[in-house]
Amino acid sequence: MATMRAMQVPEAGGDFELVEREIPEPGRGEVRVRVEACGICHSDMFTKEGAFPGIQYPRVPGHEVAGTIDAVGEGVERWEIGRRVGVGWHGWHCGSCPSCKQGDFVTCAYQRVSGIAFDGGYADYMIAPVEALAAIPDALSAVEAAPLLCAGVTTYNALRNSGARAGDVVAIQGVGGLGHLAIQYAARMGFHTVALSRGSDKKALALELGAATYIDTEAQDPCAALQAIGGARVILATAPSAKLMSAIIEGLGVNGKLIVVGADPKPIEVSPLQLLPGRRSISGHPSGAPVDSEDTMRFSGLKAIRAQVETYPLEQAAQAYARMMANEARFRVVLTMT
Repeated sequence: MATMRAMQVPEAGGDFELVEREIPEPGRGEVRVRVEACGICHSDMFTKEGAFPGIQYPRVPGHEVAGTIDAVGEGVERWEIGRRVGVGWHGWHCGSCPSCKQGDFVTCAYQRVSGIAFDGGYADYMIAPVEALAAIPDALSAVEAAPLLCAGVTTYNALRNSGARAGDVVAIQGVGGLGHLAIQYAARMGFHTVALSRGSDKKALALELGAATYIDTEAQDPCAALQAIGGARVILATAPSAKLMSAIIEGLGVNGKLIVVGADPKPIEVSPLQLLPGRRSISGHPSGAPVDSEDTMRFSGLKAIRAQVETYPLEQAAQAYARMMANEARFRVVLTMT
């Protein structure tokens, strides 16, 4: 019996366990992916802590998966053995609910999440539905591609659908795992890119990544600073802090939009009087479907956009996860399987 390594969570809140499992076979409409790299995302907390309804344990986390198809199940077309593929948060869609009928697969009423509904990429192999597959371009290595399948697509997709035009002021709140990618995307899209962060320690990096302006939110009022350059057409809130999001709404210009991609269960506090006079709005944006991941990776390859990553072997997944959760990583953490 051929076996593989897998880093599983045995129960909600349990410690990671490195186990040997039989290498699985793909079923109908599925492929087996030989995993080469898997990003560790803050959302893996849902699996680790049992914070997502319906999780069955033991479960292998991981939804930033890059690898190669090495087996295909019955009925699989156009995905052949040897194809480089990625698997992101979006793991499956039904194809028949109202959202799917409109082609909006990421809001499918019955969608399944990789590493939550089925085992993810903290393993040598994983089984993935064909609905989850995104082709990886040759311009990206597996380690480069992995973070783009969640952090990358989330920020790229939000910005390209924001309504902002080249030359508009677009502010990125937070220079972290999401924010350092968002700055690169915003700059390459032609926006007047502003980075917002506490302190001055990330200023040099933000400017190097493409920000035209850096605002130290401890040293100055970020809203006044944004209004001094005309107000933001878009503020992309990447740091998971509702308090910080509430504090920057006044930085929006006329028709400005606060787009939330940083998840925080606490409420954003806003007065109607902050929204009405300038036609301001607040919206959220989910990550994206596989086609969005493909667009993200192609754009990243074309514009030389890369995540800054720390790599760890699969056996050190627990330490790597802890470092990510403690906000000590600069900026994405990727497990490698070789």
